[in-house]
Amino acid sequence: MALEITDANFEEKVLNSDKPVLVDFWAEWCGPCRMVGPVIEEISNDYDGKAVVAKLDVDSNQEFAAKYGVRNIPTILFFKDGEMVERKVGVAPKDDYTSVLDSLL
Repeated sequence: MALEITDANFEEKVLNSDKPVLVDFWAEWCGPCRMVGPVIEEISNDYDGKAVVAKLDVDSNQEFAAKYGVRNIPTILFFKDGEMVERKVGVAPKDDYTSVLDSLL
């Protein structure tokens, strides 16, 4: 299951992670986000122990969404060693996300 990220634990769980991190910026009311959700859960299972796969609800947690310029959702950000290295906006096939994660492993 994807890790729930908040503004309070973003730094600890994402920026200080020793593994690559995928963060899904989403909202409950967002139709495309609901389409991406099951794909993110699949990736979370596939990469368990290899990468951190997380979700951040932008309605409840706006600080880091604003910091990284998330204007449209879903937006998937990829982090390595505390730095954002890749951004995917909108719905994309699972392979688009896993190929980025694979390149970061």
